[in-house]
Amino acid sequence: MPVRLIALDIDGTLLDSRWQISEANRAAIAEATKRGIEVALVTGRRYDFALPVAQKIDSPLTMIVNNGALIRSKEGRTHVRHLLPRTVARKALEITKTWRECAAVVFDRPSAEQVMIESLDPDDSLRAGYYSRNREFIAFAKPLENCLTEDPIQVMFSGNIAPVQEIEKTLRAAPFAKEFALAVTIYAKKDFTMIDVINPSCSKGSSLAEWAALRGIDREDVLAIGDNHNDLEMLNFAGIPVVMENCVAELKTFGWHETRSNDNDGVAAAIELFALREAPSCA
Repeated sequence: MPVRLIALDIDGTLLDSRWQISEANRAAIAEATKRGIEVALVTGRRYDFALPVAQKIDSPLTMIVNNGALIRSKEGRTHVRHLLPRTVARKALEITKTWRECAAVVFDRPSAEQVMIESLDPDDSLRAGYYSRNREFIAFAKPLENCLTEDPIQVMFSGNIAPVQEIEKTLRAAPFAKEFALAVTIYAKKDFTMIDVINPSCSKGSSLAEWAALRGIDREDVLAIGDNHNDLEMLNFAGIPVVMENCVAELKTFGWHETRSNDNDGVAAAIELFALREAPSCA
């Protein structure tokens, strides 16, 4: 069956290690959309943090962001939204209070006060880049629970791998663990990891499945490309799952197709092989 929907992770997949989109990747996406194939960016990023990437691609795009909590057009129209109940967000913050410097609460707001934190350490090299690129969206609340005047998109934790893994263990052992889902992204070489506490119905995979159903597209006609732990459900759903050469080791254990690295036009290679050729081959 021909590919009708291509789902692309952003970081470590579409973007190279310099956070750029190669011309080959851009051209492959353009050719796919020209042929009537829908392309979706499926990412853990917030919409406004993913939008600058989308705007560098001169093609129509669907954006599945916040690890599936929001589905929105490139032009800003919201199609699907799954918020985290504020009562659950409050419990997640309370049970992880020891690691408050790692925590943030993310809301679906026009611009200001999208990302709420308790404090900002200018010497925090791990988060400095993110904060500098998103300063207009960040505001402060102390204690952080005070910001929960509406349901957020997610509670987010980020930092060095060891402490954030302790946060993950604490959340998974919580008596209310069935009231939320966790999306985990790990960058081992940078000793950096992120955990998103999201609506329990959410993942990249479940939201991709929801969108495909709304579009009348069978899973067999979906090509998905990813590189990290939070891409697992998306790859499991897709009829054609492809992992990057630079992906985390876990994703290489499923026997899925492997494309070139993000520094070697891996996205373009996969699109050309599975979506643009008359008779794609798995060889």
